[in-house]
Amino acid sequence: MPHVSPSVSPSPDAVASPEVRAALAAGRAVVALESTLLAHGLPAPQNRVAADELEAAVRAHGAVPATVAVLDGVPRVGLSAAELDRVCAGDLVKLSVRDLGPAAGLGRDGATTVAATAALAAAAGVALFATGGLGGVHRGARDTWDVSADLAALARTGVLVVCSGVKSILDVPATLEVLESGSVPVLGYGTDAFPGFYRRDSGHPVPWRVDSPAEVAAVWRAHRALSPGVGAVLAQPVPAADELDAAVHDRLLAEGLAELARRGVTGKDVTPALLEHFHAGSGGASLRANLALVRANAGLAARVAVALAG
Repeated sequence: MPHVSPSVSPSPDAVASPEVRAALAAGRAVVALESTLLAHGLPAPQNRVAADELEAAVRAHGAVPATVAVLDGVPRVGLSAAELDRVCAGDLVKLSVRDLGPAAGLGRDGATTVAATAALAAAAGVALFATGGLGGVHRGARDTWDVSADLAALARTGVLVVCSGVKSILDVPATLEVLESGSVPVLGYGTDAFPGFYRRDSGHPVPWRVDSPAEVAAVWRAHRALSPGVGAVLAQPVPAADELDAAVHDRLLAEGLAELARRGVTGKDVTPALLEHFHAGSGGASLRANLALVRANAGLAARVAVALAG
């Protein structure tokens, strides 16, 4: 695990919306949602529809949604409808933790990755976070050192991230090893297999299985007490009805990796480029899977948040 600072102190401080502040003050359940999915992961106009659907999925289970972004240089935890419009309109910089200071200092608008969302959510007092897929170790990282900041952020940020594993472009076993090195527990929700985003089974097991929000809440309480300041991963497979066909998935993956290599695409541009390839080449099936899994994760995070608040 690369050396990281022990804490994250974005400047200016994260500003929670009035609804989120009131919910936290009352001890109610709050779930953070990332904005990179909306600004860079989904095409328009589906991204704006998805923004409302994800917040509705959180509310349907009794929690308050808190979509996270940086607007006019101010980190915001909980967005208004007009602010969601801005996020989904495009032209936002993709922000990881390292980018929060420059964006704040220069007054820029930015969409937050898993790492940045976790940092800002934790700074605001929100401990539950739902997303689609976790970043990880990229293939060929022995040569490129291309490892997502998501993994380092979880090792130092006390947030429980609900996701559908990692995308198939990544080196899954290496990702799991880095999480282990960072003492980040990985839980499989209703599964013994670590999910592979579009596919329910990446071919690798999860260290621990949980089968209810109450079990997740019990594990998270114990983990926070025994390993304060360290995050955790709750991995839920894409709904079976929305899983991408294996043959289609493998073909698109091979084509996409070859195209990225031909174009020399690297770093933070890899994921959005590959997602676009999947969306274009699957006849919309990958987009449906993406939306289905992130909605399911938002709902699960809300149920866990309610169990914790209770």
